[in-house]
Amino acid sequence: MTDFNWTREQFHIPLGMIYLDGNSLGALPKMAPDRVLRMMEQEWGQQLITGWNASGWMEQPTRIGNRIARLIGAQQDHVVLGDTLSIKVFQALASALTLRPDRRVILSDTGNFPSDLYMAQGLTRLLDRGHELRLVAPEEVEGAITEDVAVTLITEVDYRTGRRHDMPALTAKAHEKGALSIWDLAHSAGAFGVDVAGGGADFAVGCTYKYLNGGPGSPAFIYVAPEHAEHAQPALAGWLGHAQPFDFDQTYSPGAGIQRMRVGTPPVLQMTALESALEVWDQVDMDDLRARSIELSERFLAGVEQNCPQLQLFSPRAPEQRGSQVSFQFENGYAVIQALISEGVIGDFRAPDVMRFGFTPLYLNERDVDEAVAILTRVMRGALWDTPKFMTRKTVT
Repeated sequence: MTDFNWTREQFHIPLGMIYLDGNSLGALPKMAPDRVLRMMEQEWGQQLITGWNASGWMEQPTRIGNRIARLIGAQQDHVVLGDTLSIKVFQALASALTLRPDRRVILSDTGNFPSDLYMAQGLTRLLDRGHELRLVAPEEVEGAITEDVAVTLITEVDYRTGRRHDMPALTAKAHEKGALSIWDLAHSAGAFGVDVAGGGADFAVGCTYKYLNGGPGSPAFIYVAPEHAEHAQPALAGWLGHAQPFDFDQTYSPGAGIQRMRVGTPPVLQMTALESALEVWDQVDMDDLRARSIELSERFLAGVEQNCPQLQLFSPRAPEQRGSQVSFQFENGYAVIQALISEGVIGDFRAPDVMRFGFTPLYLNERDVDEAVAILTRVMRGALWDTPKFMTRKTVT
């Protein structure tokens, strides 16, 4: 049984803050500053370049990948870290299209995160072979998987609504039609127990700075199913994805299995911070996490609907149909979020009118939820958001 009182003590939350935005950026693990400082002083400072061997920096992407594998239901040695999520989307998509050379359709949905769609659009232009990015409404994806689809590119949890796609069902339909599946786990990994192997995913990608608490800009991961690991051809053929990078061969030869999905030099400082967070995750049972997430989000949803009738639920009502966030629509949602932030409740906003609240059981409890509902109720009833200072858009919303 997971001790969520213990996990809460492992993270730094500023005094007086209720943090409901772990679905955008996770909290700081308390052990991370000392661990990163030790890495800087004792490893980088004292070992310099010998740290790549002496401190295992070069193996860090695979080592961390295997720790994340447990959280997403992946086989060992089939997940690797490095680069950004957009880069990993590009790699997975390019590899999948190569594995289905006679098909030209990339199927995604209108709720997908724009960056995934941008990567697909850019790749189709680059290939210039008649590929098409076909978009349908989220609820229409299964019916749109036809024999001309090469690959489905789906984010398991919609970043605005929190709606959760059925990975096993959609993947099975893709395979039935001869297509491959790519799953973006940006709002899944660390939100609930994912099962990419059991769900049959061909590729999966995800970030580590949200629920996994790796810190701003921490690197992304990519999963490649065993049946594709030795055949996938990464379009971004980086030095560290080479079979023998230190032979300095001028012709690319792909590394074994998941290693070919490495591109550039590992971001050691950021990965060190992420490893601190994974020390906490090693003590978390994913079934306990999911149960706690539902408990907290349902408590919040009930309180908001009872006290703030102006807000319209934008997430699925049934908890099993959503991830670990609850979203509401309100015409002046941006101003409401800014008013909440001024009162110490941190949520976020997504255009045009969506207010998002994330539930991270590792450091949230019932008291946080009840206080957040009380403050939101006061903001709405008093129209405290209705002031110019809260309506002026900042760069990051």
